[in-house]
Amino acid sequence: MRDVSGLRRDREGLTAVIEFLSAFTLFLMILTAFLSLAQMQMGSNDPYLDRLDRSAVLGLDRLVADEGWYVPVVDGEADVANGTSAWHEQTAAALEEGRVRAGLVVEGVLDEDRLAALSKVTEQAFAAGLGLDAAFDVHLRIDALDANGSTESTVFEGGTTRIGAETSSRATRLVVGDGALYRVSLEVHDGGRASSVLQVTEVQPHPGDGGPEWFEMHNPEGFAVRLLGWSFHVLDGRDTTSHLMLDGLISGGGVAVFTGDANTQEAGNATQVFDLGVVGLLGVGQIDVLPDDKGQLRIDYTDPTTSLPATRQAVLWGGDTGHILASGDGLTWNGTDLRDMADWTVTGTASPGDWTPGIGA
Repeated sequence: MRDVSGLRRDREGLTAVIEFLSAFTLFLMILTAFLSLAQMQMGSNDPYLDRLDRSAVLGLDRLVADEGWYVPVVDGEADVANGTSAWHEQTAAALEEGRVRAGLVVEGVLDEDRLAALSKVTEQAFAAGLGLDAAFDVHLRIDALDANGSTESTVFEGGTTRIGAETSSRATRLVVGDGALYRVSLEVHDGGRASSVLQVTEVQPHPGDGGPEWFEMHNPEGFAVRLLGWSFHVLDGRDTTSHLMLDGLISGGGVAVFTGDANTQEAGNATQVFDLGVVGLLGVGQIDVLPDDKGQLRIDYTDPTTSLPATRQAVLWGGDTGHILASGDGLTWNGTDLRDMADWTVTGTASPGDWTPGIGA
């Protein structure tokens, strides 16, 4: 039989083991709580999310650090020697062909001319100029603030919406303007829903003076939108004439006129003019492509990521549409439902390049 002292030693050893395990368990609980608290305070430490956060912060820093820079591209090569900080004075086409890093601040003050020039830059060129990953999309919003720090007006908004994105990050900065204070917010996200909303707002299939056929297209976005992937189709009941745009853009908030003859076309305040007579989509003089009596202009968009075309809009006249056109008449949209022909009216007063919604869109 074991003596009493041996049993006592066994009990003391077991007690020591239990106390050690209890202390170790308590230590693990405290460590887990500490790590959870640290994660709440310091972030997820996820490298991908950190990259999004860093992109938003660094992108905003570059946007408001100085006046920006533009480098033209000649024969596929960057012409660094002719680079300039006056990027805002370049045309939209030049900014698209060259390399631009948009900058908004001159001598510590937000420059209104550079702010207005954002409309000449596409979202893709804007993001690339800030050094953002090509896989990321951006959304920029700039608000003018009142004396209480509340939003008085939004002076710029454009880019890809966060809808459809899995993760996003936003950086915000207050910037002093000329007698005003602005809040600049740059949001970076992965795979948001890119905007593809261009609007045909007026169509002139039957010019009364023998002038060119034309239609105009409005870009409601803040940034310029590239026309790559947009296609136009003229249907006359027998044949279909089509053209796919491979280049060109429409400035943010601008109106582009597509015409059968750019040399004789009245353009009003159009930001861009495109000659589609050379590709046979629009006529001039005795050449009719848009039918006078009954026809349709259909607008399709092909998303580059899917290569699947989708109809964005169709404008119809003649037949049982209720829109009967006489010589010199055209059709204009009132700014409400783009797909409802009841929101289109026949007009005898053409206004190429000067569309304004009859009803607030």
